[in-house]
Amino acid sequence: MVKYAVVGVQESIGHEIMSFLDEDGIKAADVLAVDVNAPLGTMVSYGEDDELDVHNLESFDFSKADIAIFATTPEVAKRYIPKAHKAGAKVVDATGATFEDTDIPMIIAGVNDDLVASAAKGMVSIPSAAVTQMLIPLKSVHDKYKIKRLVVSCYVSTSIYGKEAMDELFNQTRKIFMNESLVDDQKFFNKQIAFNIIPQVGEFIGDETSYEWALNAETKKVLGGDVKVHANFAVVPAFIGSAQYVNVECAEDIDVDDVRTQMKHTDGVVVFDKKVDGGYVSLADVQGEDSIYISRLRQDVSVENGISFWCVSDNLRAGMAKNAFAVTKLLLKKHTQH
Repeated sequence: MVKYAVVGVQESIGHEIMSFLDEDGIKAADVLAVDVNAPLGTMVSYGEDDELDVHNLESFDFSKADIAIFATTPEVAKRYIPKAHKAGAKVVDATGATFEDTDIPMIIAGVNDDLVASAAKGMVSIPSAAVTQMLIPLKSVHDKYKIKRLVVSCYVSTSIYGKEAMDELFNQTRKIFMNESLVDDQKFFNKQIAFNIIPQVGEFIGDETSYEWALNAETKKVLGGDVKVHANFAVVPAFIGSAQYVNVECAEDIDVDDVRTQMKHTDGVVVFDKKVDGGYVSLADVQGEDSIYISRLRQDVSVENGISFWCVSDNLRAGMAKNAFAVTKLLLKKHTQH
């Protein structure tokens, strides 16, 4: 049986990847839970009935795993992915650590599956949740109408930074309701996050932030380099989920009704778009959901051949973990065919 190592099981994305393994019927005995600085005796739940010992990453023997899925920080992944590869394990990088390696393809299952054939090293990467959420609904649009330019504004929840950031939102919200001071309570964010919107996600790289740069670069790596991309990111006071307004400009004359039909027939996409009050999907509606939801789909008359739409998903499940698991299966299938 295939042995799966999930590295980063105590973080939200790692936990969700384990959920997909369990839901696919993979037995607890075939899953190795691994994390950084995991003290002896640390355990994580697996499915409804099982618990797994958490192996300490520093001493973990990757030769015990057939495939390792990394859901850690990029810094940790950069250090340990080479060890996993050297030990003979195939690798799925869900951290962005291997982005610059041209021999490691970046894959969104259902968008560019064919690139798994070029995974000569037995390693693949997946893009950020925002890129997956945006490109899965646009796959058929790009095939038919050739996307020239994307302008996307991303409104992401605090979960993009992990549990500590979510805790900061919770604690600040509680203090505001209790009429307590927020002085010295901004440990993770540069500004108050409760009841606020912060127009920065990641560190600044010149005029843009690292997440804005990554959305641009990852989109080009998945679709091809000729697509122009302008990205804006802000953190909103929500725990889980990611929302986007996406403007699309195409080379060919585009029909919004045809796009609506295409999106309705795209696996993992749900179009819920009624022109009435509340006839759309909001961030609070998608927690725990595996699909990407499209609303407010309409013609963008400010450009030739343009459309725009509103898009929401659970960034942990639909944006990252679902794709990581699907790409894991693609990589294993490629291996068994050779």
